[in-house]
Amino acid sequence: MSGYQARKTYRRVISSTALMDHSVQKQGAPVSTSRQSTDLEEEVSETMVKAYEGYFELLGSIERLHRLMLDVIKDEFEQLRNVQVNSVQALLLFNIGEDQVTPGELRSRGYYQGSNVSYNVKKLVEGGFLEQERNEKDRRSVLLRLTQKGREIHDIVAGLHLRHAKAFTEMIGDEIEKIEVMRKGMRELELYWRGQIRYIY
Repeated sequence: MSGYQARKTYRRVISSTALMDHSVQKQGAPVSTSRQSTDLEEEVSETMVKAYEGYFELLGSIERLHRLMLDVIKDEFEQLRNVQVNSVQALLLFNIGEDQVTPGELRSRGYYQGSNVSYNVKKLVEGGFLEQERNEKDRRSVLLRLTQKGREIHDIVAGLHLRHAKAFTEMIGDEIEKIEVMRKGMRELELYWRGQIRYIY
């Protein structure tokens, strides 16, 4: 989609949303939908279009960054000739770290980015990367924690992230405050999305 086409799309979405809000809130004699639509399209500011455009681009960036992170982890393990786990499993082990978690917490805490928790947990337990024991607080569930093999995978991913953190901060130089700006922005988006979820967990 070209920049011009994208801006027309965002403007139409903004106008449609504004029109619905306007119809609900307006009191008195009704105005024709076509007249309302025309008026609202004229009122849509360039700032709003840029904001919507930026939001949609951000959504695409999040998807691409996640895929790239998995590719980076995969590349690291391939260079080490370590093919015991895949990149999703390695990231899962890294995120668990020193914690003890239930399988349900892998998703609710954001530890797991895949679609099949049970499959990957089973493979990691069978491979000796995770061990499980009965949860004393809830006998119906189990707690998962890293074994020594799991900690070795964790340390590889941790070393990779540390190396990249150092290189990235050196690359941006005097603009290092950008990292904090990005972190705050992503945190605000995370909190907003969590507030929209009602029934998953």
